[in-house]
Amino acid sequence: MKDMSAIIDTIGKEITGVLARIDQDSVKQLAEELNSARRIFVDGEGRTGLMGKAFAMRLMHAGFPVYVVGETITPSIADGDLYVALSGSGSTGGTFTKAEKVREVGAKVAAVTANPESPLSKLADHAIYLPTATKKRLPYEPDTIQPLGNQFDQTLHLVLDASVIYAMETFKNTNHEALKQQHTNLE
Repeated sequence: MKDMSAIIDTIGKEITGVLARIDQDSVKQLAEELNSARRIFVDGEGRTGLMGKAFAMRLMHAGFPVYVVGETITPSIADGDLYVALSGSGSTGGTFTKAEKVREVGAKVAAVTANPESPLSKLADHAIYLPTATKKRLPYEPDTIQPLGNQFDQTLHLVLDASVIYAMETFKNTNHEALKQQHTNLE
């Protein structure tokens, strides 16, 4: 498949197909947890971590108290906080280990993964399952023309954006102009 139009069309159809299979109530529940958390801590590794940083930025624009795990200004997590763990496999060592520590201090864990039976899914207070392909290409994962975990990361980005939009519309009653005020002015 070397036709660019066909590649773009196929990727769009794949993502649309995956999005249609996601439990919308679980995404709504994430939005509710974002709203009720004292502070939000977002974590993921590699490209998934980059999607997490984009999510954290959108939360910040919307007025949520949010931190990215691993940044130098990230404080200690505590009771009343929410740890959002992002992992396609649901077994990423560092993310899972941090989720265990989060539970020890009494904070909540929300996980987003492509593996509903993963250790992270089982540990989480709330998990969102994205029925996508990952770099592991497990038998239950859908076929895709995309390499590695691209399908997971793209879907993750869209679902997390949807959770922020829902939270903004439901709990923050904010608008585009208010978000622009939070956008960086040091560019």
